[in-house]
Amino acid sequence: MKTLEKLNPKVVWSYFEDICQVPRPSKKEEKIIQFLLDFAKKHNLEAKRDEIGNILIKKPATPGKEKVKTVVLQSHIDMVCEANEGTGHNFDKDPIQPVIDGNWVKAKGTTLGADDGIGVAAQMTILTATDIEHGPIECLFTVDEETGLTGAFALKPGFFDGKILINLDSEDEGELFIGCAGGIDTLATFEYDREKVPVQHHGFKVSVTGLNGGHSGDEIDKGLGNSVKIMNRFLWNAFNKFDIRIGEFEGGKARNAIPREAFAHITVHKDEKDELLNYFNEYAPAVKSELSITEPKLELSIEEADLPEFVIDEDTQFALLNGLYACPHGVYAMSREIEGLVETSTNLASIKFIENNQIFITTSQRSSVDTAKTDIASKVESVFRLAGAKVKHSDGYPGWRPDTNSEIMKITEKSYKKLFNEEPIVRAIHAGLECGLFLEKYPYLDMISFGPTIKGAHTPEERIDIETTEKFWDLLLDVLKNIPTE
Repeated sequence: MKTLEKLNPKVVWSYFEDICQVPRPSKKEEKIIQFLLDFAKKHNLEAKRDEIGNILIKKPATPGKEKVKTVVLQSHIDMVCEANEGTGHNFDKDPIQPVIDGNWVKAKGTTLGADDGIGVAAQMTILTATDIEHGPIECLFTVDEETGLTGAFALKPGFFDGKILINLDSEDEGELFIGCAGGIDTLATFEYDREKVPVQHHGFKVSVTGLNGGHSGDEIDKGLGNSVKIMNRFLWNAFNKFDIRIGEFEGGKARNAIPREAFAHITVHKDEKDELLNYFNEYAPAVKSELSITEPKLELSIEEADLPEFVIDEDTQFALLNGLYACPHGVYAMSREIEGLVETSTNLASIKFIENNQIFITTSQRSSVDTAKTDIASKVESVFRLAGAKVKHSDGYPGWRPDTNSEIMKITEKSYKKLFNEEPIVRAIHAGLECGLFLEKYPYLDMISFGPTIKGAHTPEERIDIETTEKFWDLLLDVLKNIPTE
């Protein structure tokens, strides 16, 4: 018996649970790609795969709908892989374990992958249904959306034929998205020398845990804590008060997630051990008080530990702590065109000690204004260049400019009002969708994005609302039923 089989819509949830059994980390989508190709073959559906791994599966129109405009339904097949400490979950081979928690479906200690597994499940249901009215359907499944939009970047003109695209990767039911922010990553690398731990030093492990984390676009304005910032603030102040040295400093995982945990292995001269502990015992409650509304589960801890194998040289330590402290994080500007929309933001996403004596820092910038995106990325670059790091940028991706005369928007808006007797919110989103890249390759596309309510995306607190999933499904069916003829 499947855990989710009692939920409605039954077939959508059944396919979603099947998807949960297939490992699909970003950049490691081979198993889910084969799963979808086998699915198409089993149901005698035309399917093709491009060089990067994107898949297109076609379904003919139902009788009487042959002249209706072709609709492209689109989702990404990869997922963010985050797990709570101690779960032991191996995302390369272990299935996701969905559970029902009241009105929500979540996973046991890991990200659920409803972003965007629920979109994939909806596509699979449409493709196999015999009782759904629709015109010609093309289901586009893209790879590696979460770590670089690789699939959308590599998509070539002519891979699909439809001129209407419905993106199934939104996370706020009742909201119809007709625009999104563009983005770019700014990556900084510090090189350090290994030094012996100073004599008469004592070891400590410092931890920042319990933060909510969250989507670095859609939730950047929520006042959520950043574990790397919180840890660095403690280390920066401790460095200016005591003789501390850093052996390791790690925090954050995904480029598009606000970091929720950070850990540091440090040393301090034994004569300052008690003073360091006293300072930490002042710092921790002060920060917890600052963030008590948005981060009630925040925990900061320090415990004695063995000495690290080495410490980084003092010059690099000085540059690293100052660079991280100066690096901006959060909302940079609000939109002057759409009330309440974040225009420009930046996320300090992660810090990792990697091989060859390097410290790698990932940040990501978003904006609905292309020049503003470049400006905030340059600001972050300048901070780390001043700190002596090597800096480079990703290729970036474009935004999707809203079209208030969109035909598919008007159809979807009308369907929503009819089904639920209320007005949907039509807006742009500060998160990055693949739609901007699709528009570069297919400039004639008429697009919209909608989905069920998903909270805590990109964190182990990810959960999808059961009731809104049924509304999302009903809306999708009604929209497909009302697509006009060519």
